[in-house]
Amino acid sequence: MAAWVKGDASDAEGAVTAAAALLAAAHAPVFAGLNADVAAIRAALRLAGTLGASLDTLGAAGTYAELGALSRAGAMTTTPAEVLGRADVILTVGGKARHAAIVDALRAAAPARGRAAGSDRHVLAIDAASAPEIARAIAHLRACARGHLTDDAALSDIARKLYGAAYGVVLYDPADLGEIGVEMLQGLVRDVNAATRCFTLALGGPDQDRAVVQVAAWTTGQAPRTGFGRRVPEHDPWRFDAARQVAAGEADAALWLSTLPAPHPSWLGRLPAIAIVGAGSLAAAPRTAEVVIAVGVPGEGAGGVLWNEGRAALTYQAGAGGLAAATVVARIHDRLTRGRDAAC
Repeated sequence: MAAWVKGDASDAEGAVTAAAALLAAAHAPVFAGLNADVAAIRAALRLAGTLGASLDTLGAAGTYAELGALSRAGAMTTTPAEVLGRADVILTVGGKARHAAIVDALRAAAPARGRAAGSDRHVLAIDAASAPEIARAIAHLRACARGHLTDDAALSDIARKLYGAAYGVVLYDPADLGEIGVEMLQGLVRDVNAATRCFTLALGGPDQDRAVVQVAAWTTGQAPRTGFGRRVPEHDPWRFDAARQVAAGEADAALWLSTLPAPHPSWLGRLPAIAIVGAGSLAAAPRTAEVVIAVGVPGEGAGGVLWNEGRAALTYQAGAGGLAAATVVARIHDRLTRGRDAAC
């Protein structure tokens, strides 16, 4: 395991000691990223509860676009297996969805189950440069479907095929659409369900936010952006936005946890910080943070439970027996609590 403290190489014990000292001196620490396996996420939540820290995630923009719309309007959802087996009409909304790996698999095969079995499969697309433009296109599509807009031949064709599907599916990345776009998309799907079967499938980004949502729910009863400053979990998507907290001077230390490949935020260098990152990543470098600890990448250098996009479930990914992020976070926690007990 590689580790650095203030730019100098260190061993594991020295890095853990430095990380514990940094967090012990903080009054308002923020934990961010959480792009890791389930055990590491759970360990981070436990440490945050002990310290009174707040939490934010790498993919929070997409997570809260989806959760915000879900809380107000609900959702008609399906799973990747059902899409691959049953869908005869697929509409991708946004650039990320159009280039998703599942789209290639859909193009390569025809429906094999349900009423659409053996029929042709049509893959359609709506794309635009920004979330407001995508939302506008969805609004125009709903207008075309209801006959209120007749001069857009492309959208009218998409509406006709969706309403004529045996099993229609709309694929999207919530971060591409934003909260208003997701809510409008769910409204479109509800409209289509008055005539035939139609569902949505939200695609995750290169992060473990879907795992974090589940772990946070069963641990705190809240969504991920939660603070423990008053020793009970309080959820507030605006207040516990890590970038906003750092910019406003509300956080005085940070722990960045990202053991899977991902860029670290620019604000990490603005305050005393710890980075627990995957070995071999660009972030596993002396200047990423005051304390940097490189650990096994889940599914490669260490085993761990991760969100499996293809199965839409948490699954165990085997790996070599390297140092796991959960072990490092637990050691930091133990060092902090031992120090407090000794002080008492």
